[in-house]
Amino acid sequence: MAEGEDGEERAWEELIPDALGLIFRNLSLQEILTVIPRVCKSWGQAVSGPYCWQEIDIEEWSQRCKPEQLDQMLHMLIARSSGSVRRLSVSGLHTESMFSFIADHAGSLQRLELPRSEISDSIVEIIAPRLSNITFLDVSYCRKIGARAIEAFGKHCKSLVSLRRRMHPLEVADKVCQDDEAYAIARSMPKLHHLEMVYLLLTTRGVLEILSRCRDLEYLDLRGCWEVKLDDKYMKEWHSGLKVLGPDIIDCYEQNCWDECSDYSDSSVYPWEFMEDGEDVYEWVSDNDSIWEDEQGLEGLEVRFYGGGFTDAVTGFDWPPSP
Repeated sequence: MAEGEDGEERAWEELIPDALGLIFRNLSLQEILTVIPRVCKSWGQAVSGPYCWQEIDIEEWSQRCKPEQLDQMLHMLIARSSGSVRRLSVSGLHTESMFSFIADHAGSLQRLELPRSEISDSIVEIIAPRLSNITFLDVSYCRKIGARAIEAFGKHCKSLVSLRRRMHPLEVADKVCQDDEAYAIARSMPKLHHLEMVYLLLTTRGVLEILSRCRDLEYLDLRGCWEVKLDDKYMKEWHSGLKVLGPDIIDCYEQNCWDECSDYSDSSVYPWEFMEDGEDVYEWVSDNDSIWEDEQGLEGLEVRFYGGGFTDAVTGFDWPPSP
C-alpha cells in the first residue's frame, strides 16, 4: 500500500497481473527474477506470467553460464511467455534440441539473436520453416553455418528486413571466399533494409549481386571485408540513399562503437550469474512455493550478484586494425 501525492492510498499489489507485467518490463532481467517475486504474492504471480517475457534478452549472462544452466533458463522463460515472446537474444546456444524448442514456441517471435550458437546448415534447413515471422536475425559468429543456412532463413522468413552476420577474422581464416553467402542473401532476402557482414571474406562481385537484388537496402556494414572495392561514382549514381560502412577500419573496432554504427545495437549488462553452490545468494523462493513450480524445475539454481560489468576480455571482442 502506497500513498499518492493527493493523500489517497494506492494498492499497487491489487493491480491486475497484465498491468503489473507491463510495468515490470521496464526493469532489468535481474530485478524481475530476484527482487519483484519477493515483494508480495501478487507481484510474484505477475512475473510468472507471459507479460514480463515478451522480450527475453539474456545474451550477456549466457556468455558466462554453464550450458545446462542456459537450457534451464531458456526453458523457464520461454514457458512463462506462453508463446508471446517477440524478441529472444541469447549467446552460445549449444544444442539443436534447444533451437527446435525455441522454434516450437516462435509463433509471435519477430527478433531472433543467436550469436556464437552451435547451429548447423542441416538443422537450420529443418527449423527455419517454423520461424516464418522473423523480421530481424542475428547469426554472428556462428561458425557452423554457411550459404545453405542463410538461404533457408531467407526462403522461409519472408518478412526478414534485417540480417546481422558478423565474424571474427580468426573464425574465417580457413576459408577462401564467402561469396556464396552473398549470393544466398541476394537470391532469398530481397526485402532487406539493414545488412551487416563484418569480416566476411567477400569480393566486390558478391556485394554487387546483393545491391542488384536487395533494392530496399538502406544500411550495409562491410567493415573488414577488405577485398570489396565499391566505386564512388557508381554508388552515388545508383545507390545514393544507401549508407555503407567500411570496408576499411581505421582503429581497433571495439564493442562500445556498435551503438554509433548500428540501429539495432541493444544490449544491457547483467553482472549476475547462476551458481550451484555459494553463500549470500538470493534463492528463487517465495511465500507461495507453487508460484515457482515451472515444468522444467529450478532445483539447485541460485542467483549471485557481482559488482562490475563485462570487459572485452570476457566478451571476446578484440578487433584487429585494417591492414
